[in-house]
Amino acid sequence: MEESPGARELLALLAEPDRLRALAAVTLGADTLAEVAERAGLEPREAARALSRLVAGGLLEGGAGKGYRVRTEALKTAARRPADTGSVVAGAGGSEGQGGGPPGPAAGSPEADVLRRFVHNGRLLAMPAAHGKRLVVLDHLAGLFEPGRRYPEREVNELLGRYHPDYAMLRRYLVDDGFLDRADEPAPSGSRSVKVYWRTGGTVELERPEPPTSS
Repeated sequence: MEESPGARELLALLAEPDRLRALAAVTLGADTLAEVAERAGLEPREAARALSRLVAGGLLEGGAGKGYRVRTEALKTAARRPADTGSVVAGAGGSEGQGGGPPGPAAGSPEADVLRRFVHNGRLLAMPAAHGKRLVVLDHLAGLFEPGRRYPEREVNELLGRYHPDYAMLRRYLVDDGFLDRADEPAPSGSRSVKVYWRTGGTVELERPEPPTSS
């Protein structure tokens, strides 16, 4: 992405722990994939994916044989750019959804029209066939997951099952389209591994600032 990210886009970009660790490694002097993977404690594949998204998001530059470095001007731009009071968009967002569900897009927006067709009373009626409309629905479902938190597969299934009985389909779409990522981790008992998921994309809703009080 050529344009520097704003403060809200920056927050969404760093909501995923692997990207944050990769950024910290580059900040501390790592400039190759191998060095970033070692210092961040990531597998090379995980480090490569995190670096690629940081470059695409305008926070790092480099890659393809070049050393990585932080685009400090992007941080300065984000600090200077005024933030609005709406949603952080890495997809779509808006006001609070029905029934305590994830936030929804602003009323009257194209995204709201899509959700009105496919989501009713907190239930997904059908998954859109068109990829663009499907991304709107997946962005909405990604709001069920808190950035930075890791979810065991059982909990992912429970959350998604509230929207549609085929939670495995929803889980697969969320992973394939970059809203969730997954990995195997040792179970607490140590007897076997379990799958865990964490959020890697979608709208991040920020707390709205309190209006100024008149003196």
